[in-house]
Amino acid sequence: MKIGIIGSGNIGGNLGKHWAKVGHEVIFSSRNPEELGSLVAEANHDSKARSVTETFEANADVYVLAMPFKAIDKIAELYAGEYADSIILDVTNPYPERDGAMAQKVRDANYCATEYTAMKFSTARTAKAFNTIQSKHLKDRAFRTQDRLAIPFAAQDGESKHIVQQLIEDIGFDAVYIGNLSDTKAMDPEEKLYGISTTKNELRKLLNL
Repeated sequence: MKIGIIGSGNIGGNLGKHWAKVGHEVIFSSRNPEELGSLVAEANHDSKARSVTETFEANADVYVLAMPFKAIDKIAELYAGEYADSIILDVTNPYPERDGAMAQKVRDANYCATEYTAMKFSTARTAKAFNTIQSKHLKDRAFRTQDRLAIPFAAQDGESKHIVQQLIEDIGFDAVYIGNLSDTKAMDPEEKLYGISTTKNELRKLLNL
């Protein structure tokens, strides 16, 4: 599967390295792709670094949004013709102290952050995962055979559900489907699943599943 990582910080970088390890074709991107050489070298497995524009032009199967939430509007507008029919995997979180008034507006709205992303990337299929896990746990607790951490996720349709579940399980986490995008309110900052690192059974108990 070809995966474009939009934003290659702690979450995006570690996800890309893990997926490259199991054979996915990974494109890391940032505004300064020339600075991603060490990340690409660590990921190996034919991964590459490109600009955000080049990454969207690469016709990836999945685009992982791992940049600050405040960039959603601009990226959705600039690349609307490039991500149609792809899966948008949203791993962002709205933090008003970093992202400003637009993040606070979304936090105060009667929809959740991922529904906002889906509205902006309306020609794609949106899913949500990996926004609740701490970056150190994403880095250090992948590929375990025991005491596996659970990753809650949601998706707009059956195909994106199947693909995101596969991507979670490919790197040694347990996937726990929580429902459609409106159900991701529980995954937003300061909500019950945010920052939680636990097993599948414990996570299902938290959600009464």
